[in-house]
Amino acid sequence: MNWRYQRTALLLCTFAFMATMAARLAISPLVPAITDDFAVSNAALGTALSLMWGTYALTQFPSGILGDRFGERRVILVALGLTAIASVLLAVSPSYEFFVLFTIVLGVGAGLHYTVATTYLTKQFADTGRAIGLHIAGGPVAGLVAPVAATLIAVRYGWRAGVLLGFSVAAPIFVLFAWRIRPTEPDRPEQPMRERAELGAMFELLFRPSIAYTTLLSFLCAFVWQATASFLPTFFAEGQGLSPAIASALFSLYFVVHGLTQPLMGALSDRIGRDSAAIVTMSAGIAGYGLLVVAGSLPQFVAGVLFIGLAMSWGAPIQSRFMDLLGASERGTGFGLVRTAYMTTGATGSVVIGILADLYGWDVSFTLLAGIMILGLGILAANRIFRLGL
Repeated sequence: MNWRYQRTALLLCTFAFMATMAARLAISPLVPAITDDFAVSNAALGTALSLMWGTYALTQFPSGILGDRFGERRVILVALGLTAIASVLLAVSPSYEFFVLFTIVLGVGAGLHYTVATTYLTKQFADTGRAIGLHIAGGPVAGLVAPVAATLIAVRYGWRAGVLLGFSVAAPIFVLFAWRIRPTEPDRPEQPMRERAELGAMFELLFRPSIAYTTLLSFLCAFVWQATASFLPTFFAEGQGLSPAIASALFSLYFVVHGLTQPLMGALSDRIGRDSAAIVTMSAGIAGYGLLVVAGSLPQFVAGVLFIGLAMSWGAPIQSRFMDLLGASERGTGFGLVRTAYMTTGATGSVVIGILADLYGWDVSFTLLAGIMILGLGILAANRIFRLGL
């Protein structure tokens, strides 16, 4: 495969991730309008978002199996198509119950992309951390554009038009991907998919000490990421009294930093090691969330967001760690399995933070996020100090 085609594949995989992320993140800045329209609480909408992210997580494992059986290209195209359809369904939701149902459909569609795209790119590039970091950067780019665009659209046309942003991004990328990416050969076209889901093999993989350790770190980070993606604009608007425009701008700033630092953290992890790079992200998280809780001015909020953007770039070093640990024959299904494990549990971040915010306020809920970052740093430090070899 020549370098020009490799670059095209990386670019379009990144665009595809951007599209599936934009469809989900377009909902976050519209939370107040959606709760008002459906007359539900933050906890209720947090539950819907947790179901969306939970479904997204659950789909990671079957995505890996489907990629092994049918090839990565087909699965990514299905992911983009379902994302576009789900965005339209969300826009026409007649009630909260239907809104919840369609967020689940969106979770399924978006969830089919990431695992197969990551394993596909791992096959193409020797510098795994750098490639994964660039791929993940599609999410922050979506975070930069989607909240502001969805807010501007919603101000003029209502939240339903705002969530259509997902369709407007996913549909053209579907066409580009179908046109420019060659069909990919499946790794296991003849093996029955039920054999890939054999319980004994799944438990053996998940409970390998090094995999379990990395999955625990990923769960902690995913919990914080889900909560941040769901409620950071609302934290600024309702908890700190900032205008919707400033809240959305800070949310976009978070994703700018997130996007810029993902490739850098991936490359750094290639250079200094996965755990050392992860320690940098955890330390930044402690500073960022702690600063948001005590901040009283816009410059302090900006500083906190800068640290949080760096903190949430944990995916490049930690996901690369999984790829280092998994053998070539088990990366598709294995990576999908661990992503399902840590993202399903991590998806509870939305509902937990929503409930805490309703009961005790936003400062308490975001203090918990700082505490989780402290726990993650402690786990990394223990592995290094006590030479556990995980």
